Amino acid sequence: MRKKKPPAVNPLAKSFLTPVSRSTLTADICRKLLSHLIRGDWSEGERIPPERELCQQLGVGRVSLREALKALEIMGMIETRLGDGTFVCRRSEFLSRPLLWAITGSDLTGAQELVEARQLIEVELAGFAAVRATAENLKELGHQLDRMQANRTDVTSFQEADIQFHLAVSQAAHNRILQNALQLIRNLMQQWIGGTLNLKGVADEALAQHRQIFTAISKRNPERARLAMRAHLNAMALHLTKEIKSMPAASTR
Repeated sequence: MRKKKPPAVNPLAKSFLTPVSRSTLTADICRKLLSHLIRGDWSEGERIPPERELCQQLGVGRVSLREALKALEIMGMIETRLGDGTFVCRRSEFLSRPLLWAITGSDLTGAQELVEARQLIEVELAGFAAVRATAENLKELGHQLDRMQANRTDVTSFQEADIQFHLAVSQAAHNRILQNALQLIRNLMQQWIGGTLNLKGVADEALAQHRQIFTAISKRNPERARLAMRAHLNAMALHLTKEIKSMPAASTR
């Protein structure tokens, strides 16, 4: 019987893809693509090749490939945009979806653990920012403070500015690993932040505390920046605890 010729490979395609062994095909495809995503062979926001080309380059069938791509999408590594193709997610979103599902509707203990993790990361980020912030970093922090001030009665806009302020602190710290860790944690905590800001007086309290953090960073005082960030996170944690305790039992189990 005549051997079937292997499918032609697009000569313009990236060359790091090679055929996959057929032992546990879907898992092998998933692991192989995952390794390329983590290494950054495809950059954030880049469109990966269409299924037909991936099948040719990997030497696999479309059914197995689709199963692997579905797994990667569930993991938060890629996203499919109808009519546009499949794109690489931001690195800060990698693996965030399964973690988010794991804590959605979590109990008070899970929330407290997330708050503790945030405190551990953000207090040190504030200290680093006080030492390392550039003029551009300080300008961005000031811009987010102005946004918070202008949107004190608009919870959605205030929350967005709040989040961006904390991310701007992480950028000013100039530590990419801690910055990515913060982005992941804040993605997980977003579901509670809005509810907390709905409590009377919390937005004004948070704004005042953000100003204290900004002042300490702009004055290059790392210890005061750490203290200001710790005080802010402790205060918000108390509001978060009250908010979760007030939820119906079914939503906190």
